[in-house]
Amino acid sequence: MGRERSDVLRRMQYISMMRPMFQTRAVFSDETEFYRKPMQPKPHEDCTVRIRTMKNNVDEVYFISGSKREKMTLAETVGGFDFYEHTESLTDETVRYYFELRVESTVCYYNKLGITRNLADRYSFRIVPGFVTPDWSHGAVMYQIYTDRFYNGDKTNDVETREYCYLDKYSREVKDWNHPPEDTDIWNFYGGDLEGIRQKLDYLQELGVEVLYLNPIFVSPSNHKYDTQDYDHIDPHIGKIVNDGGDLLMWDDHNNRDATKYILRTTDPENLAASDKLFEELCAELHRRGMRIIIDGVFNHCGSFNKWLDRECIYEDQHGYAKGAFVDRESPYYTFFKFNNEHSWPYNEFYDGWWGHKTLPKLNYEESPELVDYIMNIGKKWVSAPYNADGWRLDVAADLGQTLEYNHKFWRKFRQVVKKANPDAIVLAEHYGESAEWLLGDQWDTVMNYDAFMEPVSWFFTGMEKHSDHYRADLIGNGESFESAMRYHLASFIGSSALCAMNELDNHDHSRFLTRTNHLVGRVAELGSDRAGENVDPSIMRAAVVIQMTFVGAPTLYYGDEAGVVGFTDPDNRRTYPWGREDKEMLEFYQAAIQMHKEHKTLRNGSLKFLGCGYQYISYGRFSDKDQFVIVANSGYEPVPVELPVWETGITRNANVEMVEIFVTDADGFSTEPKKRLVTGGVLTLDLRPHEAVVLYHAGVGEE
Repeated sequence: MGRERSDVLRRMQYISMMRPMFQTRAVFSDETEFYRKPMQPKPHEDCTVRIRTMKNNVDEVYFISGSKREKMTLAETVGGFDFYEHTESLTDETVRYYFELRVESTVCYYNKLGITRNLADRYSFRIVPGFVTPDWSHGAVMYQIYTDRFYNGDKTNDVETREYCYLDKYSREVKDWNHPPEDTDIWNFYGGDLEGIRQKLDYLQELGVEVLYLNPIFVSPSNHKYDTQDYDHIDPHIGKIVNDGGDLLMWDDHNNRDATKYILRTTDPENLAASDKLFEELCAELHRRGMRIIIDGVFNHCGSFNKWLDRECIYEDQHGYAKGAFVDRESPYYTFFKFNNEHSWPYNEFYDGWWGHKTLPKLNYEESPELVDYIMNIGKKWVSAPYNADGWRLDVAADLGQTLEYNHKFWRKFRQVVKKANPDAIVLAEHYGESAEWLLGDQWDTVMNYDAFMEPVSWFFTGMEKHSDHYRADLIGNGESFESAMRYHLASFIGSSALCAMNELDNHDHSRFLTRTNHLVGRVAELGSDRAGENVDPSIMRAAVVIQMTFVGAPTLYYGDEAGVVGFTDPDNRRTYPWGREDKEMLEFYQAAIQMHKEHKTLRNGSLKFLGCGYQYISYGRFSDKDQFVIVANSGYEPVPVELPVWETGITRNANVEMVEIFVTDADGFSTEPKKRLVTGGVLTLDLRPHEAVVLYHAGVGEE
């Protein structure tokens, strides 16, 4: 027995000498094109999935999906890593899977969390046969425009003071383009329009923008236009007015029946046709330039001015328009709204408003097949010829309908209609919180990425909530919290959904990111406009932009961020673009950062792996089978020494190699001058300066 035991010990010693300790950090898989071929498979197609381990480091690897458990094949060894494969013959059903790895007596599991024992379905990898997000959207540089505040290219269509009345206030033409918005701002118009966007396309293209996302552009009485008056037409106030005339309201008149100038401008068929034509021409020009356009769809609610309701009675006597449901119980649009008193016609004010707002009537889809058909036709119309818009951003998309069950039913149908009309269009939703149940491949393509981008980035770099309503000292510089939040929320996405998620630092609903760097808690009503620009720190914003341009998703600028625009949350964030007064250094920085992003395919669709996140710093790799990027950022005011295991991206551990620092920003500015950095044994050592963010590059795959 003693001799047998001695033989066993010798064999164990031999094994331990021949094979290194199990390297959990070497294990990697995801849903990008290198680890899944094809990345977006069709129904009944074969799909091959891969997982990476360290060379000669595991005994067996299994593919697990439901009750299926199949041993994977060692396909190749490259750069010190073994790659195991499994080919799945698909049906039209979703496949959820994870991996089991065995090393001697050790068994562990790998899913979207990494090495884990949490095998909940939400963390499984997913193959959804037939689910396709447009290739053009993967990592696309997007630019959000709040049209009224971007550029006034046609002064003949400007809203005039006292043109109409809304919420007991007259519309107001703001003459001073540089005047900041007032605390309550929906009646104030600066004159930005589609012609202004058209005139600035050279600027946008030189900046590096690939996709425009426009806040609502359909007929509406407000400057934000989330209270749609007519889904069928572009608003002539941002489009084109060919027939003008009529009267402004008198100072003591609040009755919009008398707002004949407004009525003519927004209901005249020639004005509407000319505005639609202008939008058609803008779309065509964008497409000629190789650019795209996404428009905003507000389908949960409309506005009290809407022709279907007509609370303002501006359509009541107009030729060619049916009576609105507010005016007449026999209106063809009666079922479009939910009325709570059947004895109040004409002029029935007892209808449901979204969150109780009578200016935002809730649309009553469940009881109106006609409304459903109408909105489906709208969804199809604007992504079809002659407009050919490239997709929809869906406002408060989870609120639509009376029940969650119906909400999902509606978006399934909407997706089918839009994709049939334009297979290359994107369906992108606004949503706060968990979005996994809409990202199953049958409803939305992706979302505005609050949970897995805007919020973690804001907390890490500024400690500020996205409205500037709270400051969290425990989250500023908290790299571990950043990483855990990202891992958790990214698990909601199918891989191709994550590649086109709209990664914004700020937008029309939240404080400007640059303002968050001053750590002031509050809003413009209490703090005043000037304080939004006090003690801001552009170097913190530059570091955050480096993350924006290198993280998984579509980096999306909110107009004017690149020019140094500040502002507290809505409405102060809706300041005009400062033409001629831009922060030239910030603008130059954005151009360089965007160029870096666009030059490298791996920054659009490569794999993501966190390399280490700690006090004041975060780091991660973006990599493919061809090259590797390492990104590291210091959010603090003190230097931070870091050691990064860059071998996890595919760089060799067995020899000293060089990475090239291709982009760096810190408290003193930014640089794109290449600088070599030595990697020893697969580890890169850096001393990060305050507010420094670095992008390093290595071409090729290391050989062992």
